[in-house]
Amino acid sequence: MTIMNIILIGVVVVGAIILIMYFITKKKNAAVEESVDVDDKTYTLEKMTEFVKRRLDEITKVNLYDIGLSEEELKRRKNKKYELKKALKGCTYGDVNDKKYVKELIYDLLFQEYGVDETNISKAIPFDIPSLLTPQDKFDIIIYMYKREFGYEALNQLIKKYKLDELKYVTGDSKPCYVITAEEISDIYEKENFLLAFSDKLNVVVQRIYQHYKGYSSIDEIRDMNIDGVSGGVSGLPESFLSQVAQTDSDYIDQIMEHKVPRACDSIWIFFHGISIRLAFLSFGTEAELKRVCQNIYKYNNPGQLSDTNGYKINEMKDGSRVVVVRPSFSETWAFFVRKFDVQRATLEQLIRFPGKEKAIDLLKFLVKGARIISLTGEQGCGKTTMLMGMIENIYETMNIRVQETAFELHLRKIYPTRNILTFRETDTISGQAGLDVQKKTDGSVNIIRRGCNRPGCILDDSGCTGSF
Repeated sequence: MTIMNIILIGVVVVGAIILIMYFITKKKNAAVEESVDVDDKTYTLEKMTEFVKRRLDEITKVNLYDIGLSEEELKRRKNKKYELKKALKGCTYGDVNDKKYVKELIYDLLFQEYGVDETNISKAIPFDIPSLLTPQDKFDIIIYMYKREFGYEALNQLIKKYKLDELKYVTGDSKPCYVITAEEISDIYEKENFLLAFSDKLNVVVQRIYQHYKGYSSIDEIRDMNIDGVSGGVSGLPESFLSQVAQTDSDYIDQIMEHKVPRACDSIWIFFHGISIRLAFLSFGTEAELKRVCQNIYKYNNPGQLSDTNGYKINEMKDGSRVVVVRPSFSETWAFFVRKFDVQRATLEQLIRFPGKEKAIDLLKFLVKGARIISLTGEQGCGKTTMLMGMIENIYETMNIRVQETAFELHLRKIYPTRNILTFRETDTISGQAGLDVQKKTDGSVNIIRRGCNRPGCILDDSGCTGSF
């Protein structure tokens, strides 16, 4: 080996060492939190959302082993990182606890790092100037304040207090309909006359940021409420119709562009005590936002990809809600349906109240205790499931209950945790009939069969069978 070769090898080794040190230093510097330069224009929802996304991305992706932490601090940061990644995933499935965790972190980031305070928070939402508040701003404030008092009964209480579930005439319509208008929301906001503390304002801002980042847009808080269901994309003009309309009626296109004609992305409905109510004051804003919600809301337990060749998905959310999502070309626009099943324990005495009810109640109890074949039928939302729950209460404790469903909806073990109850459901590989065959071998005394059953001896529910004795 010549002296020249030794020199070249030495140069290469030194160069490699310098390069390695450079990348290590770069990683360390990248892990250091950057200060945020802000001005009056920075305190907007859009800029704060960008900041939150960036900071949460930094927290979840930083390599903790490269920043020279102590063993104790490393363990603490690793746990925090794991909890955050878990919560960010869980909140997209409808987990309210994960949602709460993420919102608390966003609150801390905005308050401690971004410098949001009483003087600049109105740059995001004009809390101090009611005339500048949008209907969504007012609704967000109303729901937040009601939720503080009533929890997840907030929307129920609001609708009942102001009789928002009554038929009404809307300008331009010749027939009455179930709708909640922007004018009604403005009137309610004025009547309530809320006094918001800084923490209240910041929580409203946090919710707005969260729902466009990890939540379900304008329906995020509504979906959590104890209502029968919520849907979107089921009314208004889809984007695919616009080109057709443009060829025949240019004036109509102008009306659409001026938001005088509802679009599919303006379609938000709730299912409340058996009736569908349109929330005319809320919108997803764009077709892209409606599509984003549809693409995320069904993802719990990885049900597979929603695609053009597989244009619908039926699944459940983490809280047990049933979700159906459809997309073009199977449907004319993106749309979703969330049906909630928060079935309360009720007695037949509470449910049946007409004169002479005693005989009807006694008859049902005798039929149940005698293990007779019973059928419950009726339109969606009329109370079949609630009635079934009242009847189940009268099944002898010694009888084992087996349930067959399309999706887990009854959740009997939540209400009767000490009873011998096991529920089966259909899957992509196990049919309802196969599930019934398995039930026969599980020492069940009472079979409750819900949906899609043609067998004799069943209790019929809203689209099929719900039980047989």
